[in-house]
Amino acid sequence: MNWPEQDRWLQLWQAAGLGGDAPAWYEKLTAAYAEPQRHYHNQQHIAECLAEFDNARHLAQDPAAVELALWFHDAVYDPKAGDNEERSAAMAVNCLEGEGQSKLAATVGRLVMATKSHSIEAGPDAGLLVDVDLSILGKDEARFSEYEAQIREEYRWVPGMVFKPKRAEILQRFLDRRRIYTTDLFAARYEANARRNLGNSIRKLKGV
Repeated sequence: MNWPEQDRWLQLWQAAGLGGDAPAWYEKLTAAYAEPQRHYHNQQHIAECLAEFDNARHLAQDPAAVELALWFHDAVYDPKAGDNEERSAAMAVNCLEGEGQSKLAATVGRLVMATKSHSIEAGPDAGLLVDVDLSILGKDEARFSEYEAQIREEYRWVPGMVFKPKRAEILQRFLDRRRIYTTDLFAARYEANARRNLGNSIRKLKGV
């Protein structure tokens, strides 16, 4: 899936009531998501998230804030760091506060942070944002397998004997949830597939 054209960003910028240099921020994000250490958290991921959001935009209370959060939520990504979401949120806040939109900046910052713990407590749109981010778990078998390979490539510096149990533990947390997806739309579309994908991946990681 292709990285969105600049026109989409400019339309969002205008819808959010922003002034300033929109093209400069588009170029900054374009470059960020093309960094070589990214194999999953890249332009493809953001394009897929935006496509999912397009089919669920009607669920958003603040569509512009949700879309901005999607553009920014992995803007900073270092597989060896533990503060990627904090730094991505800070970038979003810096962008929006620089345009005099402090309230929007705070909302977007909270939404970006919701992707760290996949918590829905960051406001009324957090559940939708997290569902979009987690939609990859419910994709068809081929895309999910590609996703798992992309994640492994991002963590290729971690030995298999460390990576496999840790990855299995992370995936098990999602499987242990009563519901992986908050919104009925995403639950109906992806819940069953996600549980099947997660179960299969965990078994492979454990060598079962």
